[in-house]
Amino acid sequence: MPRAKKSRIQKQHQYRSNSELNTAFVLTKYNIEFKYEPYPIPYEWREDKKYIPDFILPNGIILEVKGRFMLEDRKKHLFLRDQHPDVDIRFVFDNPYRKLYKGGKMTYADWCDKYNFQYCKGGEGIPQEWFKKNAKRRHSSN
Repeated sequence: MPRAKKSRIQKQHQYRSNSELNTAFVLTKYNIEFKYEPYPIPYEWREDKKYIPDFILPNGIILEVKGRFMLEDRKKHLFLRDQHPDVDIRFVFDNPYRKLYKGGKMTYADWCDKYNFQYCKGGEGIPQEWFKKNAKRRHSSN
């Protein structure tokens, strides 16, 4: 028997979740004044991690092979480049034109272009110039 599709109901409130809405109702019920998300509080998330490259070429270029390119991967590579600007990481994607998010517009390729990472589609071959001894690296404009 086919499952019924869940329909997405459009929320009619300012809160990010029904749990927040319910909490606002309780506070209001008890006449408690409150502000909802009035300002951001900056913080730094620090974790000590290690990156293990997939492949390192003789010229020092690192090839990172990705089927799925998750948010954690993207953050990791931005942190890596920020902390190790001399390391040249290039992506070999199964499909660089896959969307980062379902329904989103940005693709893996768009993300690489935005953050100045070189990439290729693995099934079409790795660019031969990546194998050269003095392969040119993109310079970050960020």
